[in-house]
Amino acid sequence: MRTAIISHPHCRKHKMIDDHPECPERLDAINDRLLASGLDIAIEQKQAPKAQREHYLLAHDESLVSFVESKIPTQGLVDLDGDTWLCPDSLKAIERAVGAGILAVDEILEGNLDAAFCSVRPPGHHANRTTSAGFCVFNNLAIAVKYAQSKGVNRIAIVDFDVHHGNGTQDIFIDDKNVLFCSLFQHPFYPNTVVENNTTLINSPLPIASDGNDLKAVFEQQWLPKLNAFKPDMLFISAGFDAHLEDDMASLKFVEEDYRWLTEQLARFSEQHNCRGIVSYLEGGYALSALGRSAIAHVKALVDYE
Repeated sequence: MRTAIISHPHCRKHKMIDDHPECPERLDAINDRLLASGLDIAIEQKQAPKAQREHYLLAHDESLVSFVESKIPTQGLVDLDGDTWLCPDSLKAIERAVGAGILAVDEILEGNLDAAFCSVRPPGHHANRTTSAGFCVFNNLAIAVKYAQSKGVNRIAIVDFDVHHGNGTQDIFIDDKNVLFCSLFQHPFYPNTVVENNTTLINSPLPIASDGNDLKAVFEQQWLPKLNAFKPDMLFISAGFDAHLEDDMASLKFVEEDYRWLTEQLARFSEQHNCRGIVSYLEGGYALSALGRSAIAHVKALVDYE
């Protein structure tokens, strides 16, 4: 698949308190592994453009956008929600994190790419229409989905394999029957969302110590039948790698091979159903070595899929 990594140096400018797990070094770990793998010479790398304020408003209320803008400090740090802080350069990172998805959608719809991995921060899937939460300021992926809809993409599927439930994404699309949302997550665990399902909402809670076999069962038994029936025109992925065995943020036992396998299944599905393309967004993943290895396994599965 014609795949690009989209990122920007400004995504490193967003900094929080010392020893916060959502740190700039996360992007360094992915980039270092990209170079070590040799994949950097086989994949296109693009710089994320600056998002516009109107893009944030595709998925968020004016009240949230104004609140975030007003909280950007001139110096030091400001506590946004108890888990998330803002620094003077945070908006520079946010606008590129959102802009990556805008570019990815444009490149796919223009026929230039089949897939894109947005290697950006801060992450987004806990941010709902009115609230930032859980390291997330704006919901990058939800904005990109809304943007794709504005460009005429009718049916969109979102797959979220972060160890935490994508509650913000669920809240934004729960009433949109043209968006199918499939999310696996450790349960019970942050953000302790009520587990509910309907025709376009497929939540797959997993108990502590679930591993790759459980991941395969979720995909084959719960997600794939729904994806086949839904027939999306485009596929989006919230790619969190904090369910990895080495990540002490949670207690699942996925490894790189599991992320590779799932990505291959999604790429195969996209091809078989003539989807316009795949947009993947980095969410969690805090054990730096495991994050780098897993993210590149994910990207390599997109590049190598035939």
